[in-house]
Amino acid sequence: MGFIEPVLWVAFVLGCILVSAVILLQDSKGGGLGEAFGGVGQAAFGVDNKGIAKFTSYLCVGLILVAITITKIRSDSSVALQFADTPTGGAPVEPGAGGAPAGTPAGDDGVDHTGHDHN
Repeated sequence: MGFIEPVLWVAFVLGCILVSAVILLQDSKGGGLGEAFGGVGQAAFGVDNKGIAKFTSYLCVGLILVAITITKIRSDSSVALQFADTPTGGAPVEPGAGGAPAGTPAGDDGVDHTGHDHN
């Protein structure tokens, strides 16, 4: 999965640029940025107002899905890296496991090394 994340990042950045351009080219009540380029806007795409609005919607949904996918990949890899360093191989350690009874102070194995019993 090492090559998928960079490809998704490139798609995400290009998608962000494309969404920005498409939104700026749309006509609004003020005429849009398309008017600044000599009236090219929706005519550059050869579609009417409804078509470019649908295109923008689909593009935004795709961009959101790519962002969610990148987040999922990154969170899965960070969890895998986090548990790779644990001595239990990723299994959770139960409190009190490891020989000492639960509630025993750290370093106390329950044996009095002076020859006396704790009880």
